[in-house]
Amino acid sequence: MKLLTFTALAMASTIAATGAAAQDAEAGEQLYLHHCATCHGLDATGHGPMAGVLLIQPTNLKTLGDAGGKFPTARVVQRIDGRDPLVSHGSPMPVYGPYFEGQDTAIKTDAGQPILTSKPIADLVAYLKTLQGK
Repeated sequence: MKLLTFTALAMASTIAATGAAAQDAEAGEQLYLHHCATCHGLDATGHGPMAGVLLIQPTNLKTLGDAGGKFPTARVVQRIDGRDPLVSHGSPMPVYGPYFEGQDTAIKTDAGQPILTSKPIADLVAYLKTLQGK
């Protein structure tokens, strides 16, 4: 019970000490160009140079917020880090969570729920949010 209480307090303090202000969309753009543009394209519309060989076409990342008008922060984080895998070309979408381990931070979903992730993933999410509706 003490361990559970300690874990909850540690997570709460991490969430309180970090947040959306910790996100850096410019850093996220650089990560996107390095890790994501090959499939999703430089313009993030899903037409990258590898798209033609994939069984499931990459998502247009500019329309993630279209479903209900809210950006699906938790789903995007979980796709990137591998907690919600997506199958394409017979195998899961590359999981970049291991590349981005460490630098733990928390970001909030549209519902205000905190989700624990790494700083680079938080930055990617911040960048993807800037693309919505463009």
